[in-house]
Amino acid sequence: MRKKVVIFDWGDTVMRDFSEFSGPMVDWPRVEIIDGIEESLALISSQFITCLASNAGNSNAELMGLALERVGIRGYFTHLFTSKELGYNKPDSNFFKEIISRIGVNPSECIMIGNDYERDIVSSKMAGMETILYTEKRIEEPKQLADFVIRSMNDLIHLLNTWGD
Repeated sequence: MRKKVVIFDWGDTVMRDFSEFSGPMVDWPRVEIIDGIEESLALISSQFITCLASNAGNSNAELMGLALERVGIRGYFTHLFTSKELGYNKPDSNFFKEIISRIGVNPSECIMIGNDYERDIVSSKMAGMETILYTEKRIEEPKQLADFVIRSMNDLIHLLNTWGD
């Protein structure tokens, strides 16, 4: 089935998560995007419904959107979802099932991209999605439920352009 939706995790997948800051990211003294994400989003958002999904304990979707505006990438996302609005937290697969329901697509039409194997990859796979694990680190042990592993957001563009070939 053709892919229609790309769902990104927020922290350390789209935006750098600085552990030294607390509270909503929009209020942090410094916010920063992951290298290559803006170029990737520019291409991906023209071909797919693009969503952001996060547990974001200190932010709701509105605050998440304001943080994205600070770095100029809010316009690339069709939907923003946080656990506050969804009523579920990752790694509960119902987090992803609720997103699928709200968008109105089949799980097989969705790709989840995240940096946390258990919370992002395992739980979205259990919801029926295909998965891409993003990690800047070298992976030592196999991650069977990740359909693909990328170490750079620039790799994402190529991967999505060739998906299903």
